[in-house]
Amino acid sequence: MKQDKLKRQTKEEPGEVKAPQVQVPVYWLETSDTVSRRYEFEPDGYLSVKVVNDSRPVYHRVVESFLNKFFPSGYPYSVNEGYLRYTQFRALQHMTSAALSVLSTQSLLFAAGLRPTPAQATAVSWILKDGMQHMGKLICSNLGARMDSEPKRWRILADVLYDLGTGLEVLSPLCPHLFLEVAGLGNFAKGMAVVAARATRLPIYSSFAKEGNLSDLFAKGEAISTLFNVVGLGVGIQLASTVCSSMQGKLIAGPLLSIIHVFSVVEEMRAAPINTLNPQRTAMIVADFLKTGKVSSPADLRYREDLLFPGRLIEDAGNVKVGRALHKVVKPSKLQEWKEIFPEEKFVLSHGNKWTDMLLEHNATAEDALRGWLVAAYATSMEKSFHEPSASMLQDAYDKMNSIFTPFLCELQAKGWHTDRFLDGTGSRFAF
Repeated sequence: MKQDKLKRQTKEEPGEVKAPQVQVPVYWLETSDTVSRRYEFEPDGYLSVKVVNDSRPVYHRVVESFLNKFFPSGYPYSVNEGYLRYTQFRALQHMTSAALSVLSTQSLLFAAGLRPTPAQATAVSWILKDGMQHMGKLICSNLGARMDSEPKRWRILADVLYDLGTGLEVLSPLCPHLFLEVAGLGNFAKGMAVVAARATRLPIYSSFAKEGNLSDLFAKGEAISTLFNVVGLGVGIQLASTVCSSMQGKLIAGPLLSIIHVFSVVEEMRAAPINTLNPQRTAMIVADFLKTGKVSSPADLRYREDLLFPGRLIEDAGNVKVGRALHKVVKPSKLQEWKEIFPEEKFVLSHGNKWTDMLLEHNATAEDALRGWLVAAYATSMEKSFHEPSASMLQDAYDKMNSIFTPFLCELQAKGWHTDRFLDGTGSRFAF
């Protein structure tokens, strides 16, 4: 009887208003390395994390706080290999650059007949700009395509130009009657440096992005730069107040800071695993594939790239040269003949005594460049074996390329290479 009564009481009456259900928050606690964290799903579906208890030493907490503020979320798993080394030398580069800027500004004001304090030199360094710097920026802005192709080389060149401009400013007190000319040349070089450094920043950051976190990488990278610029300004003020208060001191400290600065940016660039295809990286990939049968990753090639002279020919990759003008490479009749033999291809090869020229159509991608490079490399290898070129050799090389290209391309893309564009700088292309 009691059970029937309970059942009748629990039945819903018509028109009865239900009491609103109270959602119990879903949360759990996790403890790892003496740190307890509470994980809870918010009503909007997002997961929040709160530290409940942290008994770690202060040193470990400070390190974690620093990593959270100056490194991308999820570091080190959210970035590609080499990011830590890149960041270490980037910090050193910005610190020495800021210190040099204080010394150069102080020297400029001395040359102009002023006797500023180090603090005044620091303030003026943010203001002292003139038309020559803007002219340098305009000239360098026309070289954007070359910077896309070789961002590492242009980034190093940017810092060399910056140090050259800074050096002219430091030396300006030695010739005060030429103050305007020396300061103008210095700012001209620094203007070109600023454009080159900014233009190459994005492709370098992109090479480290692993999980679509480019904005996070950029923001944290700029935070590191700002922090060590401030540190460098402090170092510069200290130097300007002590050992660099005289010209002799500047002539010793200036070159030393400049050497550290350029060395730091070279090590930064060597650590960056650029994953776009340009002539040098394509040749290295093809050469490694022909020798070992394996495709090299961006991280494999980063320390082997020639950052100063990227246009060198690689014999194992067929000594291919890309981007020469069409009229210098092939006659119109030869071009028409090639297109009749290989109508679907967007590359043309012209074998010479010292190298093989490759011409690309205006809409050719990195895949087309890779196909042409492999054909040239196989043809060169066959020529060495038979010691004399034959009419069928090119066709044999083409057939061999077709037989391996699909798995080669799949492995290339799996290693992280971008094959949608071939960055050949300002090289010439052709169109029918």
